[in-house]
Amino acid sequence: MDRVGPKYTKNIFFGVGFSRRLLILAIFFALSVAGVSFSIYLFLIANSAYMYLIAILFLTLSFITGSFNTYAAYLYYKSYFYIDHMKREMAEITPMSRYPKVCIIVPIKNEDPAIVEKTLASILTIDYPRKKLDVMLSDTSDSEKRSRTLVRFCKSNRIKYLYGRSRCGKAGSLNAALRYVHAEFVAIFDYDERIVKKSFLKELLPYFQDKKIGYVQTEKSYFKGSFFSQTVDLFDKFFFNFIEPARAINNTAIYAGSCGIIRKSVLDEVGGFPEYVTEDTFFSFKACGLGYKSMYVPKVYAKGIQVSSFSALAKQQWRYNFGDTEFMRYYMGKKKNLRESVISHIDYIMHGMGLSYISVMLISFTVLSVLIVFSAASITHISLLQMLNLRDVATDLEIIGSSALFLSIFAPVIMTKVYFGSFKKGFMLFALNYALAVTRTIAAISVFTKKNPFAVWNRQKTNNKGNLLYSLLSTRLELLFAGVVLLFSYLALSASNILGGFWLAWYGIMYGLATLFVYKYG
Repeated sequence: MDRVGPKYTKNIFFGVGFSRRLLILAIFFALSVAGVSFSIYLFLIANSAYMYLIAILFLTLSFITGSFNTYAAYLYYKSYFYIDHMKREMAEITPMSRYPKVCIIVPIKNEDPAIVEKTLASILTIDYPRKKLDVMLSDTSDSEKRSRTLVRFCKSNRIKYLYGRSRCGKAGSLNAALRYVHAEFVAIFDYDERIVKKSFLKELLPYFQDKKIGYVQTEKSYFKGSFFSQTVDLFDKFFFNFIEPARAINNTAIYAGSCGIIRKSVLDEVGGFPEYVTEDTFFSFKACGLGYKSMYVPKVYAKGIQVSSFSALAKQQWRYNFGDTEFMRYYMGKKKNLRESVISHIDYIMHGMGLSYISVMLISFTVLSVLIVFSAASITHISLLQMLNLRDVATDLEIIGSSALFLSIFAPVIMTKVYFGSFKKGFMLFALNYALAVTRTIAAISVFTKKNPFAVWNRQKTNNKGNLLYSLLSTRLELLFAGVVLLFSYLALSASNILGGFWLAWYGIMYGLATLFVYKYG
């Protein structure tokens, strides 16, 4: 038989000059310093309990932000060395000497049968002995009638078709299928992911020669789409090119739900996929807690269909943030079960708080900015002469602190330019974080209000691009928040607080972009 082993192609992101990485690290550091400097400034000018409270709140937020920025910089720096880590891991691996039994599962719910068929057809092209490969379609659609064409397709291509209703989303669909799996390894692909490298199994299975390897994850990618879609894709690219490699070195690489392989015995030991919204994160945590290792291979073997509308993106981000917040609650009760290093614990905390942190911090800083503008802070009345007076410590701290807003824009834009060659996408990415902040925050709150997260887990099907009424109604909470901030902006401008008014107007406009994005992109 062919002796095929893993192949590693150097990823361009790991090869970017070290000096550029140091530049971005410096920006992260400057952003943290700016926030703390403004906090100190607020303490220096405080002359009432109200001002001291504002200063304390701003310092607290600045400390949290600084901690996240520092750790993000650490992960970003560490990812640079992943190529060396991969070489060390591959040094112990030998080519395959046998073909173990593998089952590939595709879970679906109310998906377009035509797209599903293309995905299944691409999976059948994988370079692997057919007698050693089972392909299974787990269908939890609302009606079995809509899947008749898939039943015929599966029957004619020796694909196992399972139908059953599930209230537990993707995890329930996968667990229903696992009861019929009699293979050594399980691979999962989403309904729209088509194989682009047929060597998927032959290149990845050799990593399991290490009996402690529980799962191997590859880079998830998407077919090229519109400017909006390509910008949305950057959310995943930042994760898979910087965060996942660094976490893999720490042995906390996340199984990302698809485009990966899992040892079936590990799934059995864990008890299947935990039935939460982000079943992949929970599974990764439990496998790590049992002492299993994880591997990340920064190579694309399959591509999916990009998110093409803002509504679909908001829905996706709601699910991610709900799941991550849910995981954070779970982690706090189970953290003692993780027999790993302090760094491993920090990795999971940062993962669980990631999107919530971004969104809650944005909204918190906005609210605090309103309080500052209508306080005794002199930031809104600073003159050019004061700015040039370097002997005034309070003014110096005020100026340094005021640069935080500029640096918060500068950091993602520069990173996007360095790695993806586009300032435009960097600004768009920055704007999307503001436009999604309210949705993400509501998702986090929904965890505590016991809202059913499994109502729908498939992607948005209807595109309401250009529908003004739909845009206004679907972003009513974002519009309400933006309107309140803009009202305070107007009040500040009316009181001749020009800088303060423009400061708040900036925030109001950024949150209001959600409506514009829905109208423009659907």
